[in-house]
This record gives sequence, C-alpha cells and structure tokens, in this order.
Amino acid sequence: MAFVGPIEDRLAIRERVEAYCDAVFRKDADDWIACWAEDGVWKLPGMEVAGHEAMKPAWINAMSAYKFAGFFGNPGHIVVTGDTAEARTYTTEYLERNDGVYIKIFGSYEDHLVKKNGTWVFSSRAYTVLRSE
Repeated sequence: MAFVGPIEDRLAIRERVEAYCDAVFRKDADDWIACWAEDGVWKLPGMEVAGHEAMKPAWINAMSAYKFAGFFGNPGHIVVTGDTAEARTYTTEYLERNDGVYIKIFGSYEDHLVKKNGTWVFSSRAYTVLRSE
C-alpha cells in the first residue's frame, strides 16, 4: 500500500507510532494512553478494550507480566484523508517475562487514527501476531 497524504501528517503519524513504542519501553501508562483518542479501541487476540478508563488498567495489567518490554514499530503504509488516516504498523517485540523467559514476537497493527485539536491519535489498533519465538 502507498504512503498518501500531506507529508506533515504522515510524519506526525510516524511520530505517534514512535511515541507509542517509547511509552512501552518505559512502561509509562500516562504516555501510552496519551497516544489514544478518548474513545479509542484496542484489539488484541482474544481481547477488545474501549475507552481510556478501560484501556489504561488493561495495559498496566498486561505490562505487569514483564520485567522488560522492547517494542519497535515501523509503518508499512499510511493513507491520510483529511482528519482521519489508516496505517499498518509492523512490530517487533523483545519481552522478558517476570519468570525470566524471553519471547520475541513479530506482529502487525491495523491502525485508524484521527486528528484531534491538531494532534494525531489512535482511534483503533487491531493487533495480529505474525510469528512468536
């Protein structure tokens, strides 16, 4: 898929992906939730959570299973249409569980974003595991 739309918006969306990754690395729940629209929807295999009030504690709970979480994201496409956008973000995760087991996961997010008050945020992210080791 192509990269379509104003370069300023596409850069801002890339920076949103990077801010999301940075928040995961630092396990910063406030910075992580700031990447989302208030009514955002986070979809993982077997789980769907909507809205900041539900998403933030779900993320904190998920992250509590790991001593370390390295999370990298790379957009595969971004299509901007006015104040909305669709993107695909490929992910690589390096995780150390609390019991010392290491996991490497390659995944993909199908992203929808909205521009609110001049800032791009995720309105939904649907995650698929592509490979896990």
